[in-house]
Amino acid sequence: MILELVIALLLGILIGTITGLTPGIHINLVSAILLGLSASLLALVSPLVLVIFLVSMAMTHTFVDYVPSIFLGAPDEENFLSILPGHEMLIKGEAYSAVVYTLYGSLSGLLIILIFSPLFFFFLPIIYPYAERIMPFILILTCFFLIYFEKSSRLWAVLIFTISSLLGIATLNLPIKEPLLPLFTGLFGVSSLITSITKKQTIPPQKIKTLKEITLPKTSFFKAIFASIIASPLCSFLPGMGSGQAAVIGSEVMGDLDRKEFLVLLGAINTIVTGLSFITLYTINKSRTGVAVAIKEIIQLSVKDLFIITGIIFISGIVSFFVTIFIAKYFAKFVSKVNYQILSIIIILILFSVVFYFSSFLGFLAMLISTCVGLTCIYAGVRRTHMMGSLLVSTILYYLL
Repeated sequence: MILELVIALLLGILIGTITGLTPGIHINLVSAILLGLSASLLALVSPLVLVIFLVSMAMTHTFVDYVPSIFLGAPDEENFLSILPGHEMLIKGEAYSAVVYTLYGSLSGLLIILIFSPLFFFFLPIIYPYAERIMPFILILTCFFLIYFEKSSRLWAVLIFTISSLLGIATLNLPIKEPLLPLFTGLFGVSSLITSITKKQTIPPQKIKTLKEITLPKTSFFKAIFASIIASPLCSFLPGMGSGQAAVIGSEVMGDLDRKEFLVLLGAINTIVTGLSFITLYTINKSRTGVAVAIKEIIQLSVKDLFIITGIIFISGIVSFFVTIFIAKYFAKFVSKVNYQILSIIIILILFSVVFYFSSFLGFLAMLISTCVGLTCIYAGVRRTHMMGSLLVSTILYYLL
């Protein structure tokens, strides 16, 4: 039994690394495939083995997925905000350091998960029934909050938010498989890559520093971590609230964060939200991630299972830290040696193929439209978090209608 659990852990780390590095392939997709095969798999292994595989895969993904986002500008829906500060550091030859800052945040996130787990365990079942009654109003307030703090143009922010909301409603209600894949690929991935191509950017040689050289002042580090502590728990149980919104909320509460602080914040939030989603699944029986949905269908969690999951979160996170360091060093040596425009075109073609394969022609059209919205947002110079209206408004309508 122990050997099976270890193999499941290692396989989860391997698959999480692959999904983290592959643009357009998300852990939710792997979870859906595994769930479809679960009847056959459960005849061979115990439900706990599948759960350990899913948890280790999900946690590994939160560490590794910043590599393609920062080096290639190809994010998923959890880490799209890392494109801007990450790309700025890439142009300065500091992409490797940018990845390490997200890893510092993710490592800190592991400790925060351990701290918050008992609080979620005891207090969330008490708080959630009251929060659920006012959930749509909390989300509406969040939308106003995000737009209010737009520093560039609130008019453009409202327009982008409105267009994205309509696009999200249409995409989620059309017969499109994996609708979030074309939606977020266009809004945050392809649009950024096209911008890089049009600017004809060249990538300088990347500096690979030692971990001791990649540091933050203690005040800056704890500022970013405290911001993640404020925002992450809310997004772990509020539907429609993702890491992007949590990052904006946390950064606004703490004041403006510089690039390094913001990357630490993003890394911490991504890991915390994923980790606490499993605690949320046990305490209030609500699944906030695709992985949690799969686990909910596979097993009825016990307190013992929860302790095992917490241990897997910590172990897979530590291993993933060193795996990501190794991969980021390879990317740092490789990225400046290729034509970035050609590389961006190749990545766009891969994303097109992935979307067409998984979401069919209708999903492909949705991605083209969402790409146009993403480009509009970039050239308007407003925050890309406003495009998360594509998910927030649909969630609000779900509660109100």
